[in-house]
Amino acid sequence: MYYNYFKALHIIFVITWFAGLFYIPRLFIYHIEAQKKEEPKRSILSEQLKLMSRRLWYIITWPSAVLAVLFAILLLYLMPQWLTQSWLLLKLFFVFILVVYHLKTHQIYKQLQRDVFNHSETFMRFWNEGATLLLFAIVFLVTLKNTLQWWWGIVALLLLAISLYVGIRVYKNTRKSKLK
Repeated sequence: MYYNYFKALHIIFVITWFAGLFYIPRLFIYHIEAQKKEEPKRSILSEQLKLMSRRLWYIITWPSAVLAVLFAILLLYLMPQWLTQSWLLLKLFFVFILVVYHLKTHQIYKQLQRDVFNHSETFMRFWNEGATLLLFAIVFLVTLKNTLQWWWGIVALLLLAISLYVGIRVYKNTRKSKLK
């Protein structure tokens, strides 16, 4: 009876979780770029970006991740037969990768909060696309279930990854030529 309510809440929290995962690397990029500014701009921007990141990460992204996972567990409890379906097992694999991505993003977040800059802005642009690839994989699996031939899905995911890579490279080169 409550299944559809739990499903709706799961979807809502997945959306807000991804919203956080899409935006936090952008804030990381801005934070890294701010280090190239002269003082006092660098300090002002850094403190503002740390505050924005902290609020996004702890008020939106982490709670959404926890609630999305809790509602997913509840849905599986209500429909345990799903665990016998291959599309769901593959989806759970991608969700596992998403959780690992989230935890690695948390590690990067903690470093930047301490002004430790281990990654370039280019790395962060690529990192930002990880959530996009996972979103595509998960949504197509959930929507198409067994009607999607796996190899076509893998080919499409690879083409998307290549397109994102090329787009980032073109953007970087265009931006670099405009700065000259």
